[in-house]
Amino acid sequence: AAHWPRFVTNRSEQFEARFSLVKIQPSASIFFAGMAGSHMPIAVSHGEGRVLIGAAGAQSLAASGQVVMGFVDHLLQPTEIYPMNPNGSVLGIAGVTSLDGRVTAIMPHPERVFRTVQNAWHPDDWAEDSPWMRMFRNASVYVG
Repeated sequence: AAHWPRFVTNRSEQFEARFSLVKIQPSASIFFAGMAGSHMPIAVSHGEGRVLIGAAGAQSLAASGQVVMGFVDHLLQPTEIYPMNPNGSVLGIAGVTSLDGRVTAIMPHPERVFRTVQNAWHPDDWAEDSPWMRMFRNASVYVG
């Protein structure tokens, strides 16, 4: 974690609470095993969620597979544009992981949307659990 970014005040300088769209990136994170490429809504609720790291540092994290999720636009492209990226993080970064995947830090809140009924809208094929439940099951499998 020596080269991880800091999470600082949102670019808007306001507390942001909303649903945003994120995309899971390929990584070694135990939480996101088998989820790469998934895109889904997530609860955002923070005043200090902006990733503070230079462009070169962000590119380095992305190239090493340490970026686990990022804010995306309606075309599923990484975005730094407000309000799709509610905090203004470079490259839309919303979470990072260690090289071995055992430590993951994310700023959005999947624990607030792990059940389908916690979402304002969901596809008809979602059962009782939303796709976010998988990250919690992944962690359970890892610790045995």
